[in-house]
Amino acid sequence: MAKRTGSADLPLHGGRVPAWLATRMSSLGAVVTQAIVHHYGRDEFLRRLSHPFWFQSFGAVMGMDWHSSGITTSVIGALKRGLGPLQHELGIHVCGGRGQHSRKTPDELRALGDRIGFDAVALTRASRLVAKVDSAAVQDGFDLYLHGFFVTDDGRWTVVQQGMKGDSKQARRYHWHSETVKSFVDAPHSAIDGRPQGEVFNLTDQRAAPSRSAQLDLLTSLGADGIVDEFTALTGSQAAQPPLPHLIMPAHHDVRSSDVFTRRLHGTLAAAAERGPLDFPDLLLTPGVGARTVRSLAMVAEVVHGAPYRFRDPARFSLAHGGKDRHPYPVPIKVYDETIRVLKSAVQNARLGRDEELDTLKRLDDQARQLERMASGPSLKEFVGGELEVSASLGGRSVFGWEADRRDPLAAAK
Repeated sequence: MAKRTGSADLPLHGGRVPAWLATRMSSLGAVVTQAIVHHYGRDEFLRRLSHPFWFQSFGAVMGMDWHSSGITTSVIGALKRGLGPLQHELGIHVCGGRGQHSRKTPDELRALGDRIGFDAVALTRASRLVAKVDSAAVQDGFDLYLHGFFVTDDGRWTVVQQGMKGDSKQARRYHWHSETVKSFVDAPHSAIDGRPQGEVFNLTDQRAAPSRSAQLDLLTSLGADGIVDEFTALTGSQAAQPPLPHLIMPAHHDVRSSDVFTRRLHGTLAAAAERGPLDFPDLLLTPGVGARTVRSLAMVAEVVHGAPYRFRDPARFSLAHGGKDRHPYPVPIKVYDETIRVLKSAVQNARLGRDEELDTLKRLDDQARQLERMASGPSLKEFVGGELEVSASLGGRSVFGWEADRRDPLAAAK
């Protein structure tokens, strides 16, 4: 049966991703996907998407708000744009999205079925059942507004969808994966993300099988009016479900030391300092940016190669490219673009049979894991302070504008 991998609390945020970040997220998302598929295959990419902690870390390394529910919308949108031109090469397709885009999922699946040859009818049914289960069979008070359907040429799929509870300003994300789904009504989720809030009626739980059967019997024998009468006569309470491991996404926007496993950060910094000069001299050509880019590449490499347990602190991955809301610091555009350039070069060469550059990134990740046991380094406050100090020189940008504008009153007034 399907397993749940955990849960997460996601503050509900509004707003839009600015165009300058959206285009870069699409590029970075596409090249990271290519690297994962190259090393581990497209089924592994689907498994990554179905893991809530990895998904949040993936969005954070792209420069989105590290704790926000907006990561779900922006990551799905970025992958839909970025993987569109690569769908024939990778055999991975992204359907659906937010609002009206979610309702287009059946049409998109039918069009793919006609072109590729998989069973679009079965996949469309799966899409509808997933949405129906999370909106009706799991009654947790969250209204669905987003449905992303990832499917491969051979018909394997992952669904990521999200609901909101406006009065509490919370969102809940649901993950599904076809590899583990044996039944749509018997423990089908790979994970349900969100803050436990009151009683949740989850008829998809394995322990609810007798309840589902009894409900059908009642409907047959008593009819709707009889069920209402029986319900008013009943008293008692249901036993609480045992808690699942869950990741708490706090309301505060700033990244704090409690949000980050510092020893892993120190391992990344040490690996970048030791391996960068040895492995990257021919790749990093932009003066003054190279050493800083290696640090970002080390975090991106962990997203590509890291085991699930390494994503328990998604905030750490926001230290690769900052955040659009200036937390932990403005997005360093020069570093972001250099990261994309290096990754694209590595992926393009790997397609030609030259794996040296992609293997270099893997060595960088391996080195970070070894060094984190003994490495020391700056505190999180010192690290973020250093990034803020050089932000303008690295093309720091946020939704508030260019960092240089914020430091230069004359430029800001123009």
